[in-house]
Amino acid sequence: MLFAVPAFAQKVDVKKAFKQADAQTMLMLKEIEKAKATTKNDQVSPRTLEKGNLKLVASRDWTSGFFPGELWFLYEYTGKQTWKDQARAFTAAIEQEQFNGKTHDMGFKVYCSVGTGYRLTKDEHYKTVIIQSAKTLATRFNPKTGVIRSWDHSTDKWVNPVIIDNMMNLELLFEATRLTGDSSFYKIAVSHANTTMKNHFRTDYSSYHVIDYDPNTGAVLKKNTHQGYSHESAWARGQAWALYGYTMCYRYTKDPAHLKQAEGVAAFILNHPNMPADLVPYWDFNAPEIPKEPRDASAAAVIASGLYELSGYSTRKNLYLQKADKMLNSLSTKYISPAGENKGFILVQSTGSKPSDSEVNVPLSYADYYYLEALLRYKAIKR
Repeated sequence: MLFAVPAFAQKVDVKKAFKQADAQTMLMLKEIEKAKATTKNDQVSPRTLEKGNLKLVASRDWTSGFFPGELWFLYEYTGKQTWKDQARAFTAAIEQEQFNGKTHDMGFKVYCSVGTGYRLTKDEHYKTVIIQSAKTLATRFNPKTGVIRSWDHSTDKWVNPVIIDNMMNLELLFEATRLTGDSSFYKIAVSHANTTMKNHFRTDYSSYHVIDYDPNTGAVLKKNTHQGYSHESAWARGQAWALYGYTMCYRYTKDPAHLKQAEGVAAFILNHPNMPADLVPYWDFNAPEIPKEPRDASAAAVIASGLYELSGYSTRKNLYLQKADKMLNSLSTKYISPAGENKGFILVQSTGSKPSDSEVNVPLSYADYYYLEALLRYKAIKR
């Protein structure tokens, strides 16, 4: 893997970035109250803007846990009791998901909210929710395929689909083993990571989005990309999930194969000829109209956060720090919401699913979540 190492690193103004995030999130809280007056009672978290209006979602939505996580991050940085109180309130609205076995998104929903709260407070109640959530997620594991099933929908397209995003839910399982001593959660997570490593990736370390398995034999039936440009393209956020996911797996397993996988994915992303100079990728690395295609700030935020962690494990530490710093600097200067705009979202220019013409070039809650996490990781690294 060949890398061009920049001669200098870009500094990120964390204080300024959190000041902007603090102000925007105060606005968001007001906008949420306004939106709740005109929506169903089960709408608990902000997801995006739809025709300029704030879109709230129910706790069952895969994005529901990100805003509570953002509130915890603001509390972590500022120490303000206000953010802690708001984080507890919004987290409480997600806790019922610990029993929802109809989805694989348990990590996104519960670990980003309850898990972050537990890390900062060591609240025994949160610990109980994490463990129950892991038990629920484990029911979706099939020993014959070696993976956790992702979607129950789209049965006309796939029999037993597994998406690369599912790597992000393994942290919940790893933590459940750490909290309980029950190794069954750890074993499921490792099986899923290793099977995904075997079947989801091309020789250049780019990842498919969806792999369909025969639930009875474990045979691979299809290799597809659902939210990217084509089945053989590299959907940007999918590559981000892969980088972050295998870095996180290495944290728990210390398996050199997981580190190698993360480094391989990082090489694919950072060396790609279609990666823009500011390191905020287009929504798909192979989108046909580059450079006219929409960017995906959410992918950049996930990649930056992942690179900061990866820098702590890899001999390529300096390279990863320099690239992450440039990415985070771009997000905090060029992709930031103007003060008082966008209903309180922090970042702009993310892309949810362009093939579905859904959430294109809009703010997204998960972009804000991983952006704040990346800022905290930047701040924590001794240089």
